[in-house]
Amino acid sequence: MRVTVISPLIYTYGAMLISGVLRDAGYDVTLRRDLDAGDADVVLLSLYSTMHLLDGKIRSFVRSRHDRGATTYAGGPVSAYPEIVMGELDLDAVVVGEGEETVIRLLDEGVAGDLDGIAYREGGEVSITPPARHAPMERPLPLIPDDIGGQSIRGANVYVETHRGCIGACTFCQVPRFFGRTIRSRSIADVLAEVRAFRDKGVRRISISGGTGSLYGYSDGTFNTTAFVELLEGMAEVMGNRNVSSPDIRVDCINDEILEAIRRYTIGWIFFGIESGSDRILRLMGKGVTTDQVVDAVSACRRHDLKVAGSFITGYPTETDEEYQETKDLIEALSPDDVFVSAAEPIPGTPLADLVLKTPDEENPAFVRHTGDYRSLNLMENEARAFDLMMHADLFKPGLHVVTAEVFDSYLNEARGQGRDIRAVSDLLFRYGDHVG
Repeated sequence: MRVTVISPLIYTYGAMLISGVLRDAGYDVTLRRDLDAGDADVVLLSLYSTMHLLDGKIRSFVRSRHDRGATTYAGGPVSAYPEIVMGELDLDAVVVGEGEETVIRLLDEGVAGDLDGIAYREGGEVSITPPARHAPMERPLPLIPDDIGGQSIRGANVYVETHRGCIGACTFCQVPRFFGRTIRSRSIADVLAEVRAFRDKGVRRISISGGTGSLYGYSDGTFNTTAFVELLEGMAEVMGNRNVSSPDIRVDCINDEILEAIRRYTIGWIFFGIESGSDRILRLMGKGVTTDQVVDAVSACRRHDLKVAGSFITGYPTETDEEYQETKDLIEALSPDDVFVSAAEPIPGTPLADLVLKTPDEENPAFVRHTGDYRSLNLMENEARAFDLMMHADLFKPGLHVVTAEVFDSYLNEARGQGRDIRAVSDLLFRYGDHVG
């Protein structure tokens, strides 16, 4: 059987992994980033963004295959809300959750009610079978495309998965709901074999995926700092320490050994999900940390000569002007080396999606017209705050950062684009209100 796996625009790790699983199971597999099925008998769409469900090209591609009676399945992070996926796309089935074992059975046996971990249509209704078990952490090498070295995801050619699960409970995040809150780590030998395979295919910079990198080896409430340090050291031996990054870390998941290992064996950057300068909003987000912990974590990184980037979320439902100002004040106090700003996106299947459904429009900055300093730009309040925070952050980054007309337009377009996407996702929530939490 010929199978084409399509990962729109970028080769995600998950798409490469599933392709490798299918290859080792004896299928003739092609992995693509464009919407070209080739001569495939079956297409498997690896969808990593809610916006894929609203993408006109993807919808037309799936509809044309459906009209011809061609088989099309989907999997990936969007499978956390299968009713919406099946409602928006004319698919034959959705692989729900971790798909390494399920997808083999689906291709071998076809759609059936006794196959765990899928969603399919039955009598005009969407049926969802019981969850499949978690996939084993031992797996074949991914199917690595020849042109993998040409892509860039936040500066890296690829992110490799070192573990699954997260101890956090952030209300806007899918990771603990998709993979669970128990940490399941891969062996260092398996990860390094994969790193060597990527290097041999032309990857020049590689990053650790899996949420908080320092949770690698975590078990029974205990951090395994030794395992994390050995992992970074091993990756640096393969790639060179200027070609490895472990960017995503929780502020409450660091110690001096972890920070020193990041300094010695990586590009020397840490990416903290800071999100807000308001402790109330942090509690609403389920971050499990305070702004004092953020300040302490950034100070610790400075002591180890690490660069610090921070992500911030604006326009969370019920966020007040005063709480937004607290975020601006925190950026001023921290002076991060880089800042990433996003308006709050209510991904279906998260508590944030439930909160959006329960919050009156007049208390949700995504639906309140901005009447302040940027009123001439015709922005919603969440867009205005995102735009303003991008420019504000530039004032406090080390070094000179000038907001030119080009930078101004870039930030404005980014904020408007985020606003459009959030309203589109919110429309999905309102249409499928019973299936988003």
